[in-house]
Amino acid sequence: MGRTYIVEETVGQYLSNLNLQGKSFVSGLLIGQCSSQKDYVILATRTPPKEEKNENLKHPKDKLDNLDEEWATEHANQVSRMLPGGLLVLGVFIITTLEMGNDFQNTLRRLVFAMEKSMNKKRLWNFTEGEVSDRVTLHVCSSTKKIVCRTYDIHDPKSSAKPADWKYQNGLSTSWLSLECTVHINIHIPLSTTSVSYTLEKNAKNGLARWAKQIENGVYLINGQVRAEDCDLLEGQKKSSKGSTQAVSQSFDVRVLTQLLLNSDHRSTATVQICSGSVNLKGAVKCRAYIHSSKPKVKDAVQAVKRDILNTVADRCEILFEDLLLNEIPEKKVMNSEKEFHILPHRVFVPIPGSTVMLCDYKFGDESAEEIRDHFIEMLDHRIQTEDLEIAEEINTAFMSSSMNTEPSLDNTDDEQPKEPIKTTVVLKIQQNIGMITAFAVAALAAGISFHYFSD
Repeated sequence: MGRTYIVEETVGQYLSNLNLQGKSFVSGLLIGQCSSQKDYVILATRTPPKEEKNENLKHPKDKLDNLDEEWATEHANQVSRMLPGGLLVLGVFIITTLEMGNDFQNTLRRLVFAMEKSMNKKRLWNFTEGEVSDRVTLHVCSSTKKIVCRTYDIHDPKSSAKPADWKYQNGLSTSWLSLECTVHINIHIPLSTTSVSYTLEKNAKNGLARWAKQIENGVYLINGQVRAEDCDLLEGQKKSSKGSTQAVSQSFDVRVLTQLLLNSDHRSTATVQICSGSVNLKGAVKCRAYIHSSKPKVKDAVQAVKRDILNTVADRCEILFEDLLLNEIPEKKVMNSEKEFHILPHRVFVPIPGSTVMLCDYKFGDESAEEIRDHFIEMLDHRIQTEDLEIAEEINTAFMSSSMNTEPSLDNTDDEQPKEPIKTTVVLKIQQNIGMITAFAVAALAAGISFHYFSD
């Protein structure tokens, strides 16, 4: 038996209203949430058209295998940054003027696998063993209105198409629970001379992977309580007069406790590295996750929050590095700079019209609300108003140090940090053979586990 996709009715209206504009097809992404029983689709967005030569626009009967896989995959990468915890790119849709042949179904299959592979490279987390790994392809024929819905198992490269049910439901977008937390980070990433050939982005990701283990192994308090994983998230909530739990627009406060010390069963180890510099990430990040209100489990809610924490930190770093590369200055100026402070982009939450779910985007201080609105429209093809933007008030900095004559301490970065760090356009050039030695020791001083708050 194939999977069932419960789809917000407005998604069907959106697909019906898409104009092919003389082209043989229009493709895009399907966004929603997986669950063990069924999947939920709350949004569809067309892939922005790529600039083409005028002569290509005049031939609506061009081969459908002209679908630009690289362009569509990059769109999926950009959109995945805009999704809060719990939401994923579930697959792709394509609308054609003619019914689709088997050859093009293979093209869609390759696209689904390429998208998932590309998005997975940027993640600091892995899918769990029992997690749903099916991704969907939806074909709509604009002439006959026929719909063909199929799924592929992205964990099986030899996976063949399986039929799936596509069912519309009114009001799906309002049946969501939100989980919110503020996470304070202070991450120190040494840049060893042995990894000098790596890009700054790769070095940072390797460092973030160690921090990610803390987040994965943390204890999560929901409304101040530790809840058993298999419990119903809504357990103990008030019932309505009809007997159903009142869950619409309900929000949960989440706090994160991270482990400080290892159990006595683990031996302490020390690593000595010769480093040419370091990166410090410091600040408070606003995290938000959503889970459908149909029998939600605590473990699913916690997993959604964890992934939002990991995603938003990794995404901000990636966006900052992209910005630095776009504004690179001559190497001599970089080499003369011992320390650099960069403000990470702020998170901006954006409501989906008619929905209780909010998506997000990121902005630097010099970007206007109009620019964020335009980017949202371009990526998600849905109009919003600038007054609807919810800018999270965060002060997050990336402190980059290339060791010259001194060895900075982890504790003195606050004193040297300017009161109002300015987003600079400097790319860190890692220097070799400076000779700074940093030692890291993991010590088990006592039996048991100690925790500290990682959030308000």
